[in-house]
Amino acid sequence: MIRFPYGISNFHAIRTEGYLYLDRTQHIPLLEEAGKQLVFLRPRRFGKSLLLSTLANYYDIKTADQFDTLFSGLEVGRNPTPEHNRYLILRWDFSKVSAQGSIDDIRSSLFEVLNQEFEGFIETYRDHLTSPVNIREDALATFMAVLNSVHLSGQQLYLLIDEYDNFANEVLVRDPHNSRRYQDLLEGEGILKSLFKIIKGSAAEGKIGRVFITGVSPLVLADMTSGYNVATDISLMPRFNALCGITQLELGGLVTGVLQHCKQDENQRDGLLQTLKQFYNGYRFCDQLDKPLLYNPILCFYFLRHYQDECKAPRQMLDGNLMMDAARIRYLATQPSGTGVVERILDEENTITLDILETRFGVEKLADLQQDERYLLSLLYYFGVLTIVDTDILGKLTLGIPNLVTRALYVDELRQRILPAPKDRIAVANMAEKFYQSADLQPLADYLEQKYFAAFNNRDYAWSNELTIKTAFLTLLFNDIYYVVDSETALQRRYADLVLVIRPSMRQYPTLKDIVLEFKYLSLSDLKLTGEQVREQSRESLAQLPAVQAALNAALQQLQHYRSVLAEKYQEPQRLHCIAVIALGFDRVVWQAL
Repeated sequence: MIRFPYGISNFHAIRTEGYLYLDRTQHIPLLEEAGKQLVFLRPRRFGKSLLLSTLANYYDIKTADQFDTLFSGLEVGRNPTPEHNRYLILRWDFSKVSAQGSIDDIRSSLFEVLNQEFEGFIETYRDHLTSPVNIREDALATFMAVLNSVHLSGQQLYLLIDEYDNFANEVLVRDPHNSRRYQDLLEGEGILKSLFKIIKGSAAEGKIGRVFITGVSPLVLADMTSGYNVATDISLMPRFNALCGITQLELGGLVTGVLQHCKQDENQRDGLLQTLKQFYNGYRFCDQLDKPLLYNPILCFYFLRHYQDECKAPRQMLDGNLMMDAARIRYLATQPSGTGVVERILDEENTITLDILETRFGVEKLADLQQDERYLLSLLYYFGVLTIVDTDILGKLTLGIPNLVTRALYVDELRQRILPAPKDRIAVANMAEKFYQSADLQPLADYLEQKYFAAFNNRDYAWSNELTIKTAFLTLLFNDIYYVVDSETALQRRYADLVLVIRPSMRQYPTLKDIVLEFKYLSLSDLKLTGEQVREQSRESLAQLPAVQAALNAALQQLQHYRSVLAEKYQEPQRLHCIAVIALGFDRVVWQAL
């Protein structure tokens, strides 16, 4: 039975208590070569804290007698570097700092967290420090005293900072329309800038030997650049693409082990791997396309631990611990160009490209997002809700949604914007659940015509097209408990607009249907009718209009191809329903089943 380290980021505990550890120690020599002060950015819950814990145990002078226990069988255990077990380790976790209250409240929380770490440091290394240190109310003063003591004792300090941007980003996200508190933290002699000035100066004086900093985005780092402009950012370096995350090869071995534990047939392996790939794979952290796509480790452990315990997949694919990412999308969607960018991201027919990912941009750039989307798209990349999927003919980066759990976050954001009232979202969810079992589109179509379309303003109407209608249905029907929901699904090099394929673990419920929707959009000018004329006619009469007939026939012809491909793949043609949907402006919907 595999002991998955779900929620465990303590390297010592993992190695001494029999938990799974996926070896990343081969990167340690490369990290030493990369520089003395490093910054490493990755999305939340991607294994950064475990990486820091690994470094702490490798370099700590106090763990020298445990080196074989901790690193035997690992790459760096076979080929250690000369610096192993040479440092006193000082580690800060900024996720412990409260973002609540005034700047003075945040400063007090930061000082309390730092002083607690200093107390632990002094106690841990009492035998190695020849100069005493007194804890002071001003944690910056305590820090300088600690550094002097380490230096006078002839020791070297390795400073590890986890989630360096956590509480500052929380300040920004909690109050998106007023960035004053955030700026007070970082501008002028803001507390964070002052802290990092000490780190910079002490490293230059040799009082700090090495620094390794992890975080999510470069936003905070840019705003305190004058205080700390000496670190090397390794986040986009190809050789560190897989420093955190799970590879396909590693996941394959884990799936085999879980199936063996459950005494299930090996022929289920491909189906499980496909599910994991659709929901959790897709992350690339450099522009070299030959580097492997990575899986989110915490989500994989969440899924595999549940499967090992219950011998079936979890009902909900998104671990609730990652719902904070929804708040990140919500914050960015509130920016001037945010909603439009979210809609574009969900449109897989048009690619999103960037010349480069922005690696240094301060909060002042967020005010310019309406004119320049580069900063917003770069932030979405750093938050892990966009990733590098390709490069175009000019070498520009092509960005896309990495997987289905991330797509669900975007869809939920749009759903809440279009249907802000909880009662409306509940009503839509009930209608959708009935549709999954009946494939009867009428209740949803009635709702679209009577309420949903009214949520679009005149700007939306002016720019309406097939994508807008597809997005409307995606927000109404997206459900990753029952379905693998995809838009623009490749079916033998042709693309269906919206496909709801029952998840393998849900195919046991016979009332659920596989559903393929193909959309066409006709403007009122195409129909040579006014909105009032369209609204007063019955669906039957609208379906007989020549333009509508032509659109229905074109959609049905495409669906005929999709039906044959999907029926052959899933071997249950009786559950497969293919529906052509024609939107007549933002006024009426006409459909026909194949």
